[in-house]
Amino acid sequence: MKPVTDAAPHFTRPTTDCWQALLPGSDERTTQGPPFQYTYPAPLPNGQVLELPIRAIPGTDRAVASLIANHASFSVIETLVSLMAPMAAAEKPDCIVGLPTLGLAFAPNVAERLGHQNFAPLGYSKKFWYSADLSVPVQSITSPGGNKSLYIDPNIVPRISGKRVILVDDAISSGTTAVAAFALLGQLDCKICGFVCAMRQGVTWREKLNAIGPDYASLVKSPLAGPIFEKVDDGWVPLPGTLDRA
Repeated sequence: MKPVTDAAPHFTRPTTDCWQALLPGSDERTTQGPPFQYTYPAPLPNGQVLELPIRAIPGTDRAVASLIANHASFSVIETLVSLMAPMAAAEKPDCIVGLPTLGLAFAPNVAERLGHQNFAPLGYSKKFWYSADLSVPVQSITSPGGNKSLYIDPNIVPRISGKRVILVDDAISSGTTAVAAFALLGQLDCKICGFVCAMRQGVTWREKLNAIGPDYASLVKSPLAGPIFEKVDDGWVPLPGTLDRA
């Protein structure tokens, strides 16, 4: 194997071992303060802490704390689902709608915990029987510049049409994916009663959601939150006002 010779970006490192275990709140790693270097200790409502790797945003002096659900251990996903499910259950939804791609790591498990027999997945892949009328364009912070659309299979439209639904995703950051999902489901006369995700990244999403409806940002619930970071000599410091405390 050819050795890696390129220098790592500013205080970032491979994430191979990330998202594999939860730490007790008493662990010394959970009490470190800024500047953070490679990880951010994100507290959970149950008193545990999940160390999230810090990823530099290309071309900027900013970074985010990252959660990649399909790289996480089953036990971490199970814990996050156990905290997300009551948030969804409180709104008594008829159906859980999963957002691609990584929201699909949580949505079926949340739906099962609520006693549902199925859920409704959205997707980025257009099957030949899909309808252009049941799609909206979308971008995300982790896949900038890509021209992609959010689709729903017409065969599962009856599952959610006119129903109370909750959207489930892995994270909300810029808010563009959430806005696209709201627009798509709005075509189906759904009552969107919540947006439950594993993590809130920064606060930019609040402005995006409130621009389409005054109460939309209040629909967002999650067990984890992380700020936007700014580069300093010794690592990364949270930008003031970018950690959502709702």
